[in-house]
Amino acid sequence: MQACPYDAIYIDDNTNTAAKCNFCAHRIDQGLEPACVQVCPTESIWMGDIDDPTSGISKFLSIEPINVRTPEQGTRPNVYYVGADQAVLDPLAAPVDGTYLWADADPLRLETAAELPGDPLTNARTTYNTAHPRPWGWKVWTYLWTKSISAGALLVGALIVLFTTDRTELITTVAPFTSAAFLAITAALLIWDLKRPGRFLFLLDPRKINRRSWLAIGGIFLGIGAAISGLWFLAGAATWLDLGDFIGFIDIVAWPAVPAAIMVAGYTAFLFGQAEGRDLWQSPVLFWHLQAQAVMVGSGALLILAAVFVPEQSTVTWLTWALVIGIAAHLLITLVEFGGKHPTRNAQIAAHSITHGRYSREFYVGGVLLALIAAALALVGLATGAAAWAIIAGLLVQVSLVYHEKVFVKAAQDPPLS
Repeated sequence: MQACPYDAIYIDDNTNTAAKCNFCAHRIDQGLEPACVQVCPTESIWMGDIDDPTSGISKFLSIEPINVRTPEQGTRPNVYYVGADQAVLDPLAAPVDGTYLWADADPLRLETAAELPGDPLTNARTTYNTAHPRPWGWKVWTYLWTKSISAGALLVGALIVLFTTDRTELITTVAPFTSAAFLAITAALLIWDLKRPGRFLFLLDPRKINRRSWLAIGGIFLGIGAAISGLWFLAGAATWLDLGDFIGFIDIVAWPAVPAAIMVAGYTAFLFGQAEGRDLWQSPVLFWHLQAQAVMVGSGALLILAAVFVPEQSTVTWLTWALVIGIAAHLLITLVEFGGKHPTRNAQIAAHSITHGRYSREFYVGGVLLALIAAALALVGLATGAAAWAIIAGLLVQVSLVYHEKVFVKAAQDPPLS
């Protein structure tokens, strides 16, 4: 649904699976025309083989001026409109004006109407449409946060193993457990959000995996991350229970943990990249943004846990600097993502709603100000040596990222596509 730039895909209430017009394939197979062509009282819908230069439709298209919808999306549309005003084809040019002709406008259209540019020449308004609610809601922006904690705890923990001598319980046991626990929450949210949760089992059947879908590829990366963090945790737990010395194994498993954590954090950039209908998500810096967010909240989570599972002081310093660097990178990339130029009006409208529109208060107070306060408190902790400031900073970044992901997920789905 998110990949369709025409909002033409919907969830079939009978099957709970995605569906769309199939051009009446069952009629075409019988040599008949699609039902919409057959029943149109003004014969306004034509169909034919546009690849056949001798067909009537090809000849007609060769002599008439035609338009298509959103050609900039690169979908090579083959539904052509003859004599249609551009305001009819561009949903951004025709906002809702309070209500439809014979029905109440759906809530999302009413929310976004004031932020659409409209067409000053025609002053066009949408007078009737079906409801198009956001396909993704709180489960998705919560999943982005929990996945960032999981990837960040795994990544930061592995880097501490590789570059320091700290082998206390926080690093050998708590860090991988935190990663595995939040990875389990992430998987639960993803499965819960499916209209057919049982389809998740397709990932276990090589014959049914769609290897071109980052939804499926991402599931594989989550599995790899879970396996590595699980092995790491078991080795650490066995060591602290005096069942054997597995510190050497942890030193080895930390190496593959780094790329695994990077892909657990970053695969969503490629998944969102396949959501061609949501232009705000087509950001070339999103992959790096997800890495910065993972470092930010992952180190923040370990700082909170350091209050109970006390590591070496150098590790607290290490985690605090990771938190500050993660916040700085997150805010800098946020400035680029939302404040820079966008290639399409769809993305411009979504970004404007975040920085100057309905989401601006949540964005600036929750997403930006809390992150800045967290960075300041972390620096105070570094200057004074008081770990309490870093712990508070670790809590604040969690809240800040949830606010950021909320507006990011919602705003991209707001500009109408039909």
